[in-house]
Amino acid sequence: MHSVARTFDGPASCPECELPSSRVHSCYQRRLADTPVGGQPVLIDLTVRRLYCDGDLCGRRTFVEQIAGLTFRYGRRTPASRRVLAVVAVALAGRAGSRLAAALQTKVGRTTLLRAIMAVPDPLWAVPRVLGVDDFATRRGHHYGTVLIDCESGRPLDLLPGRDASTLAGWLREHPGAEIICRDRAGSYADGARTGGPNAVQVADRFRLWQNLGTAVEASVRLHIKCLKAAFTSPDDPVSDDGDPDVTKSMPPIEARVRARHATIHALLAQGHGIREIARELHMGGNTFAATSARQSPNSC
Repeated sequence: MHSVARTFDGPASCPECELPSSRVHSCYQRRLADTPVGGQPVLIDLTVRRLYCDGDLCGRRTFVEQIAGLTFRYGRRTPASRRVLAVVAVALAGRAGSRLAAALQTKVGRTTLLRAIMAVPDPLWAVPRVLGVDDFATRRGHHYGTVLIDCESGRPLDLLPGRDASTLAGWLREHPGAEIICRDRAGSYADGARTGGPNAVQVADRFRLWQNLGTAVEASVRLHIKCLKAAFTSPDDPVSDDGDPDVTKSMPPIEARVRARHATIHALLAQGHGIREIARELHMGGNTFAATSARQSPNSC
């Protein structure tokens, strides 16, 4: 659906000095996408004027008139269409939002939707009573940042470049008022919270406590895996060449394969083969090779 329109003759105000002008420099046509009507896309072919600015002290020589509620500088969509796309972009982001917009008879790319998200102003927020502090990776193993969250509402508040103590302390000094800081258990966050918010109580959430407990239990079990398996071995179970119970016969298949791969890697290393050569021979990636070769030795206790 196409609509053809043009602006009224008359004065228009310069956007910089706000002086009205009626001297026309030229005219040209703009095509604007509006919200669909009756399941049909709407395009507006609008003829606008470029006018001379009559202000002697103004830095502009010419300017283009804008129609309130319909156009803005460099805009190819009406404000109503931009509001709809911003809602779609916030809900679904790039590719998924583009597919939904196509179903709504609006053709738009994923990068346009991402730009619409970035153009949305940040919502106003106040310093929460319970502040959550955690890190996030923009590139795992290389670049990290800090995310701050209102733990009571679950809303993200701010992103900090880096995860060191001084960055967090500076933010807390600029935004005082947090009574409780629920933080990652990293030492830098502890120092930053203690320096920037000395009156706040530092706590760890249940996820962190269970995670640390699980990690400690797993490390302890792996360290004493042979002792644990030996305690549950009957006299009829198979034994290894050194007389000890052959735990590889009763372990799960995945663990048995990992242990066999571990033994193969270290046997090849003992023969003088290089790391890349072994990884290529066993069809293993670099990270998998490093993790497998660093596992606890099967015979350790």
